[in-house]
Amino acid sequence: MAAQIAGRVGDELVFTSPTGEVLRNNNFRRRVFDRATESIGLAGLAPHELRHTAASLAVAEGANVKAVQRMLGHASAAMTLDVYADLFEDDLDQVADRLDQAAGRAAADSVRTEGVGPDLDAVRPGPRQHG
Repeated sequence: MAAQIAGRVGDELVFTSPTGEVLRNNNFRRRVFDRATESIGLAGLAPHELRHTAASLAVAEGANVKAVQRMLGHASAAMTLDVYADLFEDDLDQVADRLDQAAGRAAADSVRTEGVGPDLDAVRPGPRQHG
C-alpha cells in the first residue's frame, strides 16, 4: 500500500480504472477480481464476502461491536448488529465463562487469611538446634 499511495495528496484516488477514473465495482470485478478468484480456485467469490470474512475474523478475535462498526464504516453499532448479529451469538457463553472464572477467583481470595502463620521471610537459615 505504501507504494500505491506514495506521492498522492488529499482525496486523490488510490485505485482507479485503466483510464485513471473512479473504479466501478462491476468493471473491477469482471476485469480483475473474478479472474483472480478463478485462478486460485475460488470462482464465484464476491468482494462483499471478503467484508463479511473480515468482520467474522475480528469478532472471533474478540473485537467488540463498536470496533467492528468503525472497521466496516457503519453509521451505528445497531446497524452492525442488525447485519452481523449472528457473529456475536457466542459472546453470551464467553461472558458467562468469564464471570464464572471471576467468581471463582473472588471466592478463593475471600478464604485467604493474611498475617496468620509463620513469617517465612523472618526465618534465617542457621544451625539447627536439637532439643
